[in-house]
Amino acid sequence: MATGETGFDDVSFDLISVQYHSLKAGHDYGQYVRDARNAGREDIASFFEEVMSQDSARAKRCHEFLKELSGSDRSGPAMT
Repeated sequence: MATGETGFDDVSFDLISVQYHSLKAGHDYGQYVRDARNAGREDIASFFEEVMSQDSARAKRCHEFLKELSGSDRSGPAMT
């Protein structure tokens, strides 16, 4: 498995990237929920809450994979 200039293998880097973007999006969705509620669109607010929940679960799953990789020799020097 290749280790790039970051010291992380591609899979670890990809998981970190997905985790970051999921957490960032989850933060942004909070504003979307407020905007929808302010517009009187509870249906849309519920949709954004559902999407937020999915991103939260996605970030958690990435975290679990990263914990698993951190004890592995396949993770590259930055994860050990």
